[in-house]
This record gives sequence, structure tokens and C-alpha cells, in this order.
Amino acid sequence: MNWLTGGAQGEAKRLITQLADSTKRDAAARELIKLGADSVPPLMDALQTQDLSLLLYYQQILARIPSATPALTKTLSTAHPIIRARAAEIISISKDKNAIPALLDALKGEYFTVRSRAALALGNIGDAKVIPDLLFLLKDKESEVRSAACIALGKFRDPSTFEEIANILLDDQKIEIRQSAALALGDTKHPAAIPYLMEALRDSFWWFEREQAVSDLLSAIEKMGVAVVDPLLDALGDKEGTVRKYAATVLGNLRDPRAIEDLSMMLYDLHTEVGKAAADALAKFGPQAVDILIESIHHPESGIRENAVIALGKIQDVRVAPVLIEMLGDPDRDVQRHTLQSLAQLRDQRALSALQDVAANRADRELSVLAKQILETIK
Repeated sequence: MNWLTGGAQGEAKRLITQLADSTKRDAAARELIKLGADSVPPLMDALQTQDLSLLLYYQQILARIPSATPALTKTLSTAHPIIRARAAEIISISKDKNAIPALLDALKGEYFTVRSRAALALGNIGDAKVIPDLLFLLKDKESEVRSAACIALGKFRDPSTFEEIANILLDDQKIEIRQSAALALGDTKHPAAIPYLMEALRDSFWWFEREQAVSDLLSAIEKMGVAVVDPLLDALGDKEGTVRKYAATVLGNLRDPRAIEDLSMMLYDLHTEVGKAAADALAKFGPQAVDILIESIHHPESGIRENAVIALGKIQDVRVAPVLIEMLGDPDRDVQRHTLQSLAQLRDQRALSALQDVAANRADRELSVLAKQILETIK
């Protein structure tokens, strides 16, 4: 019946309409791939869609049709810039090395969206011969292109590129582009990237009023694994409290036992956020940190005691509940409140009597109500 619908391409058009129906989508996609070259023209036309959810299906199907590459490479230089960018995204999925020359030409084009997508595609294809071309893009005037160049270069895990990526990491005026550089270096998981990431950690541009942005940098550092433990331990001695705080945070996430002793000393840091970060980090070591945290609850500074009871509440260990029950008598009300909350996390039956005493004491209605609520969760 293909003659009634315009031959194989007519059949392809019919199948493309079925991609909008979730019950027919998978079967239609398989048939389109089987049609091969006959599916390419109508699918290329479909790339003009404004429905981004459907666009993803068109792109995935085209990426699985090898004969689509000539049409895609031609599109990179002749179509509307939006369609060019979409074609580059398809090549990024297919990783077809035959498209490399056209992608390199696209890097030199006038449209920054096309340059950025072409860079990402080249990074995914992974032919190291394009590295010099991608390095050149790190100086592109458009931030989106610089960002894409960082991500693309990171995929090669080539230490010879790290210094130039680090120039973006440390000097770019836009934090979003620095974030891309950090993520690129982190994804390499190469020890040669560590000095650059640690230098960024000490740069206030990264973390002053930028709590959300710095999380990408911390994630990149964490990806270095055990190789970054020693540099982080050195950072615990940094004169800047924020650096010490973030170093403690990452050390806690890495859970390397070498950090326990240094983190235990950081519990008493004069910078309150550092002490809190150290307590949180130690809690991630579980039973290994219990005795250290118990020791700190006897400190005269209430903030240190508060951090300790919060951290202890995160550790399921038989030694914890008796200590927290004792801390219900702490002279500081905030310590008492956090102790109650930690007991709620433990759900230890041994705390029932002490909690009932707090609940019955109406001198502090807030703590009484909190104790009653906790009792309901433990019973």
C-alpha cells in the first residue's frame, strides 16, 4: 500500500506522526530505523518542530541511521542556525567520525549556538586530532562556546589541556563558565587536575556569596577520590575559614580514615561553620567517630556541644543514646533542642523514660511538645 501514501518516504511520514503516540512510539521508531535512507528526508524536515519532547525522538532515530550523516553534515552549513545546532546534537549521539570535517568547519561559523554544539559533538566523538581546534574555542567571545569547549576537552582526559582549561576555571569573568571548567576537570578524574581545582577552592570568587556555584567545584574535587585527600588535609590549615569548611565537607564525603584525626581537631575551630562542617564530616565515618564526638560534648562552648549532638544523632551505635539522654540536661536550651531531635533520629527505646520526663515538664512548652511528638514516633 506504499504507493497510496507516496512510497517509502510517505510511509516514513506516517510513522513519524505515530511518534506522538506513546503506545505506538517504540514500534514506529523501529520501523523508521529499518527504512534507513528513506526515513532521513522526512526526519530532517521534522527537526523543525517546536515540540522539544518529540525532537528528542527524531534526533535519537536519526543518530541510529548511518546513512543520515551526509544530510546532517550538509545541514551544518546550509540550514537555519537552530536546525544546524540540532544536527550537531545528532552527530554528538551517533559519534560518526565521518562528520568531523563538517564539525570543524562549523566551529568557525558565525552562530555561537552552532559552534558550541559542534564542539560538544567533537568531544563525544573523541578523536584527539581536534584538540587544538577545541583549545582555540576557549578564547571565544561567547560564553556558551567557552563552556562547551571546556566540557568537550575534558572528555579527552589529556593533561596537556588542563592548564588552558584552568585558565577558564580561575580567570573567566562568568562563574557559570568556571563551573563548566570545574566539571570538565573533575570528570577527567586525573591527578594532574588536582592542583588547579585546589587553587580554585582558595579563590574567593568561587564561594563568596556563591554557595550554589561552589557545589560544582566541590563535586569536581571529590571526583578525584583518594588522590585529593592529602591536598584537602593541607587545606584544613588554610587561613580562610571558608576554605577549611569546604575541605572538611569533601573529606567527609570521601570517608578516608586518614582524615579522622585532622577533622577531630577541626571540631574546635574558632570559625563556627568549620566546626559544624567537621562534625558533619565525622558523622559520615559512623562508629569510628563516636568516641571523638562524645569527647567534644564536654566542651564549655555550647556551639561545639550542639554540633556534636547533631552529628551523634546521625550515627546508629549503641554508645550514642545514653550520651544523648545525658545531654538533655545541658544548660543550653539549643543543645537540649538538638539533642531531642537527634534522639528522634535514633528511635532508641532506651530514651523513652527521659523523653517522657521532658514531655511532662511544661516549664518549656516548646521542648515539651517536641518530646511528645518524638514519643509518638518511637512507640
